[in-house]
Amino acid sequence: MKKREPISHIMTKTVVTANEKDDLKTVVEKLKSNTIRHIPIVKGKEVVGIISRTDINRLTFGALFEGQDNADEAILEMLSISQVMTSKPKTVSPDMIIRDLAEIFVKEDFHALPVVDNGELKGIVTTTDVVKYFLEQYD
Repeated sequence: MKKREPISHIMTKTVVTANEKDDLKTVVEKLKSNTIRHIPIVKGKEVVGIISRTDINRLTFGALFEGQDNADEAILEMLSISQVMTSKPKTVSPDMIIRDLAEIFVKEDFHALPVVDNGELKGIVTTTDVVKYFLEQYD
């Protein structure tokens, strides 16, 4: 097994982001259209927050009741990104070792972390990326 592999080896480098000034409907559209579960919120190149699909599901009724689209729409219009996002999310550097990242995911309640270098978003890494990496070690 490659013991000192950096996160840069497994992270997604082309990151779908939302601007802190966008509305929540834009975030939901980006999550759905890109089939992703986490979206970093940026102010310029700086990561100021992150929103997950789970965060949105907690706000909306769609997962619980059929035909509640209007209620979901109203909720999304009432709230701003800054009210929903996790502010100042933990970030990791591209040169962090994958094993160290795995320990963070095990010990803390994160499923995705923005990868930042010199204050600039360089990628995103998820628990799925880590699991896929460890599975590759068995091939």
